[in-house]
Amino acid sequence: MSSRRTFLTGSTAVLGLPAITAAVAGSGQAAASVAAPKAGDTEAGRPPSFVVVLADDLGYGELGSYGQKLISTPRLDRLAAEGMRFTDAYSTAAVCAPSRCSLLTGLHTGHSTVRANPSAGGQGSLTATDTTFAQVLRARGYRTAVIGKWGFGPETAGQESHPAARGFEEFYGYITHGHAHEYYPEYLWHNNAKESIPANAGGAKAVYAPDLLEQRALEFIDTHADEPFLLLLTPNVPHAPSDVPDTSAYADRGWSAANTGHAAQVSHLDSLVGKVVDRLRAHGLEQDTVVLVTSDNGPHEEGGVNPDLFDANGPLRGYKRNLYEGGVRVLLIAWGPGCVSQGISDRPTPLTDVLPTLAELGGAPSPSDVDGLSAAPLLAGSADSARHGHLYWFRDEWGVTSRANAQDNKRATWLAEAVRQDDWKAVRFAPERDHNLPDDKWQVELYDLAADPGESRNVIDRHAAKGRELVALMRSSWKDAYPRKPFGTRLTLPRLAVPGEAFTVTATLDNGSARPWAHAVLALRAPTGWTATPVSPATADQLAAGGRLTASWRVTPPANAAPATAWALVAEGTADAPSGRVRYPATGTVPTPPAAPVRDSYLSDLTWISATNGWGPVERDTSNGRNAAGDGPLISFGGTTYPKGLGVHAPSDIAYHLGAAGLRFTSLVGIDDFSAKQSSVGATRAKVYGDDRLLLTTPTLTAATGPVRVDLDVRGVRVLRLVVEDADNRTSFDHTSWALAHVTVG
Repeated sequence: MSSRRTFLTGSTAVLGLPAITAAVAGSGQAAASVAAPKAGDTEAGRPPSFVVVLADDLGYGELGSYGQKLISTPRLDRLAAEGMRFTDAYSTAAVCAPSRCSLLTGLHTGHSTVRANPSAGGQGSLTATDTTFAQVLRARGYRTAVIGKWGFGPETAGQESHPAARGFEEFYGYITHGHAHEYYPEYLWHNNAKESIPANAGGAKAVYAPDLLEQRALEFIDTHADEPFLLLLTPNVPHAPSDVPDTSAYADRGWSAANTGHAAQVSHLDSLVGKVVDRLRAHGLEQDTVVLVTSDNGPHEEGGVNPDLFDANGPLRGYKRNLYEGGVRVLLIAWGPGCVSQGISDRPTPLTDVLPTLAELGGAPSPSDVDGLSAAPLLAGSADSARHGHLYWFRDEWGVTSRANAQDNKRATWLAEAVRQDDWKAVRFAPERDHNLPDDKWQVELYDLAADPGESRNVIDRHAAKGRELVALMRSSWKDAYPRKPFGTRLTLPRLAVPGEAFTVTATLDNGSARPWAHAVLALRAPTGWTATPVSPATADQLAAGGRLTASWRVTPPANAAPATAWALVAEGTADAPSGRVRYPATGTVPTPPAAPVRDSYLSDLTWISATNGWGPVERDTSNGRNAAGDGPLISFGGTTYPKGLGVHAPSDIAYHLGAAGLRFTSLVGIDDFSAKQSSVGATRAKVYGDDRLLLTTPTLTAATGPVRVDLDVRGVRVLRLVVEDADNRTSFDHTSWALAHVTVG
């Protein structure tokens, strides 16, 4: 189990620099105590702990408590009987990635950062502006872990989409969706490193990953039984393939191997949750813990599984990938004998409500610009919980399965969105993949869920005005970009720390909550041997809702600081929120530069300073397995192949140290032939910066436009940055390449 010290130092690596050092002065000191919140305290006088279980592709009707007849789920059914069972809970998307992003951040898919499942161009990433419920609770002293499938960002440590950067001090499991499809993987991630599973080498099926996840989850509970904790448990069952060690419970049913395995996977999930609850009871924590069990979307039909055999969507229409109820309505069970009232709730409850609910129960401020509403009063038995004016869904999906496509009338790959308001539900489809398509070009359907919960009768012709009203809600719910109100501590560092030269560090503490804070303080910890001198006040008596405290320091690394090394600095903002003291740490790294080039060089031959979403020269130091490490991949434009490439995925940012030795930078940049074959919809824009001065912005790059030739004067430039941005508000298929990226040295 990572201590706070090892978490802070272990999460600060910058990509691409050998011999990374993250020595932080004072990092070995014990963390300051945090007062227990008053709101949400249990009978034992401590704030409740939380276990959030997110199943993968578990259908609304696949538990006995939701009508299942063929699959045995006694432990989950008992939780439903003892706790609160929601009949109208919703994921915010019909596929994994956007649904999980919304769960973590409290934003629906019209506002969230990740709005589509992974494509050939890469999977979506969380960003520094995304505040998760783990970050919210850590500010109040909660110990946090995510164990299982993560599903965001590149499979790399030290980047802002990694669990460690988004509030989870303990992580064990899968970073990517594709890797999570392997039930007998050769490795899993533990915090910032891959942890091999030798018994599974060479395709052997010796160690079942969900069993490892179970073990780590129980160990986390054991370790932190005496303090408030958050455990996000995200097993990959029952996602396809139907791999499971024991199918004996269903061996006599005469089902296919896929269906038998699927049923056993659901029962495995049931057993897993039962063991977690048993461990909570063993520690006497059942009165002090809230357990939530839900799914990321509707039931799947992949790998030969027949969801209709199990009536996996219950009385609902649709499956995974559909915006009809069967694709997005999910089971939700809340259990906690000391915290949750017993009963059944028909409140329409999207998973965006998890963040504000946990925040209120844990006595923690939460961002005021989330779409979720707290259901904490409802869990306590009050009928006064706030209700949503409407719920919204968006779909941008390229995957096709037969049943889902049939439900969509062969429109499974069309852009789609939906709204529920009271008992009215509208779904619409765009025949072109363009969200800005005029309303009259979309195909709109309208359903009355009270009279027709199975969405079998489209009543748009009889209620055209209601249809127009719901379409207007769809329009208002979508934002091409959704700028967030800053929340917590942010740290601004320069691109480089030149040994012996002073630079400025700025930190901000933003009260992005809805209530004022008092006694705000900012502090900075620098590496041992570095000097940090305040140049502005770092305290404020009051910090209004939406207010900001900013402080700056002049920091000087020693003249003998090691080159090509990443150094960690930690800013910590603290304040008194209405429910108690909060602490928001922000860790950043600043590298001392590698040597400047002494001869004309391709960028793939140089050590890079930092890299976000880069494939080619990044592999000189940390191969991601897509191409051989070393010289950068071959890049083709219009059938012509070029060596010395750099492949990236928007948004990307690659920085190199030129040290004022360069004269010219030349390259070709565009969407390469390989990416164009995947899809023609990619659209990006490339930029080149010299010491944060914009030197070039290309026109929009598409497969049709071909590459743009770059030829720039870089005399005097210390740091050269190559940036690629999304140009059409869709990160799918935005793979962009720099070919022959070359610096001429004087």
